[in-house]
Amino acid sequence: MADAELVTNDERLRRIEAITDAALSGLNIAELLDELLERVRDLLKVDTATILLLDDHTDELVATAAKGLEEEVRRGFRIRVGRGFAGRVASTRAPVTIYNVGPDDVVNPILLAKGIRVLLGVPMLLNGNLIGVLHVGSLALRRFGSDDVQLLQLVADRASLAGQARAQVLDRQAALALQHSLLPGRLPDVPGLDLAARYIPGHDLGIGGDWYDVFTLPSGWLGAVIGDVSGHGLPSAVVMGRIRSALRAYALDSDDPAQALTSLDRKIHHFEAGTLTTAVYALITPDRAQVYLSSAGHLPPLLAVPGQPTQPVSLTVDRPLGVGRPVNNRRTTVLDLPPGAALVLYTDGLVERRRELIDTGIERLAAAVRSGPAEALCDHIMATTAEEHPNDDIALLVIRRRPASA
Repeated sequence: MADAELVTNDERLRRIEAITDAALSGLNIAELLDELLERVRDLLKVDTATILLLDDHTDELVATAAKGLEEEVRRGFRIRVGRGFAGRVASTRAPVTIYNVGPDDVVNPILLAKGIRVLLGVPMLLNGNLIGVLHVGSLALRRFGSDDVQLLQLVADRASLAGQARAQVLDRQAALALQHSLLPGRLPDVPGLDLAARYIPGHDLGIGGDWYDVFTLPSGWLGAVIGDVSGHGLPSAVVMGRIRSALRAYALDSDDPAQALTSLDRKIHHFEAGTLTTAVYALITPDRAQVYLSSAGHLPPLLAVPGQPTQPVSLTVDRPLGVGRPVNNRRTTVLDLPPGAALVLYTDGLVERRRELIDTGIERLAAAVRSGPAEALCDHIMATTAEEHPNDDIALLVIRRRPASA
């Protein structure tokens, strides 16, 4: 009995060393998951090993890595939390074993087609949050002991770190791609105007609901908008992209900013219910002498005229988009834009501070705004008013009418 116990302890130690091997840290995420699955198949003497990671946006488990059931990954198999074998592991957040697997036990036809007879699955958890599910399967009827469950949970714990890192990388890549597609990579070259803009994310993903846009219209007018969709991260950025595209479409059909925002408000109520959005939409006349402005609950732009103090633009502020019932009587304010004057549009991340009235932030911004080239003005504003590590996204757009001599 002593020898048997010694062998058992040696085997347990070998298993732990195989999973905690420091050399695994040198692998990239995909290689690490594959290697962990290969080792667990060998250690538990099973025929299949699969990792399904949780997609937070759909509440589904997605087959991400597999050994022996590679077809799951190739087909992009998904299953909602709570359904089937893996879904049950995810919902209970506890190990689940199925002995003598039958059609009533699983919803994944690949498992049945493979001939899996026994399944063991454990949750992948990190800081109490569900990351995914790791399960193994055997073609032969067999029993899994408590040591087997503990080993599989150890593998799941290590895979959880890699799974979370993978999700963060994918979200980061998606956010950057979305940012490049939604925010103008280059502002248009507009005769008579000097343009500059900045976008600073207030969180790790690199994009959120703040946006700006500048576009020329067939009439010769210039459209410019700055806005803020409630929330953060990819969900807000996706909604922001749809709103931005819709406003461009409405801009082609209306030369009145208030009317375009009215149409956008209806669209948000119908297709983006529950989304709160603020925006200022400006149309600049072909001779660049005037600006037509409509505000949907957004902070007032600032106007810097040479030789005069910078002041917030006095305009009527209507209800934000997507709030209450659609508004049909939004209003437009007409503003003169003298030669050399700069119109500064911004989002609240630039001026808001904790335990400070927002008026104080607007006054601080006004003190930093001065007439001059748009790029230099943007640099000066960001250097003197923006926080080093903002808690919210910052979007800044400067539209300056070139001096008569320029």
